[in-house]
Amino acid sequence: MPVTAYDWINIGAAIWLFAAWTGYARFARHRARTDHCLASVLHIYRKSWMIEMLGRQNRIADTALIASLERNVSFLASTAILIIAGLITIMASIDKVYLTISALPFANESMSPRQLQLKVILLLLIYVYAFFTLTWAMRQYGFCAILFGAAPAHDAQIDDEDRRRYAISTAKIIDQAGHSYNYGLRAYYFSLAVLPWFFNTWLFISAVAIVVGVLYRREFRSSTLQALLREIKQRETTETHADS
Repeated sequence: MPVTAYDWINIGAAIWLFAAWTGYARFARHRARTDHCLASVLHIYRKSWMIEMLGRQNRIADTALIASLERNVSFLASTAILIIAGLITIMASIDKVYLTISALPFANESMSPRQLQLKVILLLLIYVYAFFTLTWAMRQYGFCAILFGAAPAHDAQIDDEDRRRYAISTAKIIDQAGHSYNYGLRAYYFSLAVLPWFFNTWLFISAVAIVVGVLYRREFRSSTLQALLREIKQRETTETHADS
């Protein structure tokens, strides 16, 4: 079949999706080195958490927190599997799905069954990526549980520097698990941006831009971030007064 102008617009829209997705991921990593964001601030809290954990005799609460984080990731990974199964089912009956979508208000009359199939495949690939990323986050939280079990006792005769080094290393693993979880969440966000594509290509392009804006605001300009920063600054002020 010859490639139409509408096909080229859709190809450009797909390129725009991946350019916005990967571009924002690169921007967020670079910006986090010079500006506060949720990831960088949470790293400070994770280090503080691990230092406090090593000083506690009873660490049941700490292991419960890790288990809770792992359950959150597990829920999204399980959901991704269900969505993948549903998308595969749609692929098997694409003609019926096409007729159903065509009957909806504001349906895109220029879309062919082949184009619909390609859009479903794109969604399928996004959720496959989300599944692999989220399951990797689950494994890393499992590694954290092992590190908790191997952590030195609160009264162990070890240097403070060794204790701090162990705490920072454990916090780094939790950080990596958090990053993988974040990547999986972004896949969910961008998959929702694909849904308007079934009705209008330009609406899809706008939805991708809106998702990027939402991600930026939540990670770099949210009220939650400001609250976390205020707490850190308050701790620093208290420690400064105590030292003086």
